[in-house]
Amino acid sequence: MSIIDLHLHSNYSDDGELAPTAIIGKCKEKGIELAAITDHNSVRGVSEAMAVSQGLRVLSGVELDCSYEGRNFHLLGYGFDYTDSEYSEIEQDILLQERRAAEEKIHLFEKATGIAVTVNEVMDKASDGIVTGELIAEIVLNREEASQYEILRPYLAGGAKSDMPNVRFYWDFFSEGKAAYVPIHYRSLAEAVSLIHRTGGMAVLAHPGQNIPNGDKGLLQRIIAEKIDGMEAFSSYHNQATAEYYLMTARENRLIVTCGSDFHGKHKPNIKIGGHGAKGRGKELMAEIERYFSESVLTVT
Repeated sequence: MSIIDLHLHSNYSDDGELAPTAIIGKCKEKGIELAAITDHNSVRGVSEAMAVSQGLRVLSGVELDCSYEGRNFHLLGYGFDYTDSEYSEIEQDILLQERRAAEEKIHLFEKATGIAVTVNEVMDKASDGIVTGELIAEIVLNREEASQYEILRPYLAGGAKSDMPNVRFYWDFFSEGKAAYVPIHYRSLAEAVSLIHRTGGMAVLAHPGQNIPNGDKGLLQRIIAEKIDGMEAFSSYHNQATAEYYLMTARENRLIVTCGSDFHGKHKPNIKIGGHGAKGRGKELMAEIERYFSESVLTVT
């Protein structure tokens, strides 16, 4: 484990489980000294986390969906003015788009799999009218007859994808390019970087090993040219070789190196707070953050 975790999702993310206050409590139990709640396109959990930090340093954080060269990426923002109205505008815009896409996701899933799922069945359980792949996974994988469907067996107990069934289900059916994917319009990477910078923060490319095909050096350099400040080299999604590759790339390009677990709770049960693989590097990574931000930004209450 580590003393830093800068990628944590609360229940203000549509796929998160725990309240910000509960996450901060767990961080303290695990000896985390610096944390950031980085909800999907939402900053609503930041003030709640800071209010109960009690000596734990908490950076304002967010994970913005954005697009670059026709692909979706995630950009982490840290230490920015989270009261700026543009962040709430982004959240509301994406919320409206997700609500409009809800029924289409359900129908596309039915068409692709032949598994009957009614709109009412899903919408009765959908938070804020948002339908996620993880929600549909919970519904169909918990049916008594789930094992009758060959397509579902890998996600059931003992199956190849049963370690994190809900999120693997999402990746296989609802993520970009998959059968039940419904496009959402996100701001460009350049616009997301500009917003974070305008509000006084640091822009960090999230889990690049998950989003950049085969470590594509050309694509990575073009992304760096968009004026990002850092790279999440240490992530639950990176093995040691991948982490070292992005660490080296960040050093070569004079970018700040960060670490984050991408903790969500029940949908990603294998991902633990502090479990991002940056063992023994906590003090080094902490020093980088301290050089970038003033002590007043590294909140302690």
